[in-house]
Amino acid sequence: MGEDLRLRAVVALAQAMAAAHTARECWRAAALAACEALGGTFAALSTWQRDLGRLKVLVNAGQRAPGEEEFPDSETYPVYQFSEITEFLHERWAGGGGPHAWVETADGEPSGPGGPRRGYCHERVAALRRRGRGCCVVAPIVLHGRAWGELYVARPVGAPVFGREEADFATVLAAVVAAGIAQTERLEEVRKLAFTDPLTGLANRRAVDARLEEALDRFLRDGAVVSLVVCDLNGLKRVNDTQGHAVGDRLLERFGSLLSYCGARLPGALAARLGGDEFCLVSVGPGADEVVAVAEELCVRAGGLDLGEGVACGVASTGDPIGPVRSARRLFRLADAAQYRAKAARSAEPVVAGRDGAVLRLADAPPAAARDRRRFRDAAPPS
Repeated sequence: MGEDLRLRAVVALAQAMAAAHTARECWRAAALAACEALGGTFAALSTWQRDLGRLKVLVNAGQRAPGEEEFPDSETYPVYQFSEITEFLHERWAGGGGPHAWVETADGEPSGPGGPRRGYCHERVAALRRRGRGCCVVAPIVLHGRAWGELYVARPVGAPVFGREEADFATVLAAVVAAGIAQTERLEEVRKLAFTDPLTGLANRRAVDARLEEALDRFLRDGAVVSLVVCDLNGLKRVNDTQGHAVGDRLLERFGSLLSYCGARLPGALAARLGGDEFCLVSVGPGADEVVAVAEELCVRAGGLDLGEGVACGVASTGDPIGPVRSARRLFRLADAAQYRAKAARSAEPVVAGRDGAVLRLADAPPAAARDRRRFRDAAPPS
């Protein structure tokens, strides 16, 4: 392959990874572009799970053999079966060398960066034979100065064996892949931070808004029950004023853990901190009674916390008679009104829109009045 073709291949690889929107798309784009650049028929990306001592396959791309999944959930191998990632390459780097790719064939002794390795029979040799492939080139992926994983490209039996120049080019491609993975990881971290509350680790208001919009679309499309539980943690200001904000933060974290624990009883529910002392659960699918039962358990557990004074909890569900719900804003107003009603009544149990007539009146009050939380919270408890 001429220099112009290789340059174009490098650019194509970088552009394909940059255009990916998710980690999986990035892995697939990297594998396919590297496979094409090296004239292979199959490619894979693997990462070294150091804590588990495993080499995990992230993606299999191209002409897959029977049983090979594109994104395998459980295709992992003990790292001692691929010891070059921990031994041969480490020794080479320690001696001042760089991470070079190497070629292995199905019909002979594998050759490493320094030539044939006497007495060394690689697990990949058996894998090549088992899957009908004739040779492969393996290039280490180095991220932040550490071995992150491997880029693997194979050709079928009868195809020309990869040469030294192709192995060198695979090393270049692996470096481009490493840069793309680093960028993807940074973007994933940014996305995570954008939708995560940093104190509790729960979702934040932005994530709730996005989930509710999707949920309401599904409700309007096929009638799936959508429920919203809104919670106001009682006593946080007193804790902050008398024991300090560090103790208040511990209360928020503790309640966040309870919310996550209880929400896990509703498959797929999203637990979130809206801000300050306000939290919520978004559920799609389970019936209203199931959601109310979870809210009841949450109130009981919150009442048992050493700090704080329990929680005011409001529930709004399309599974209850709450009138037309055509927007996430409507469901939020109902759940908010129910929570305000619970706060005013100092209720130890959740208040449920559609099962408490006052909630609907509060939710349907003029916008200026609906925004006045004090009016709801200072209202006299129902007789």
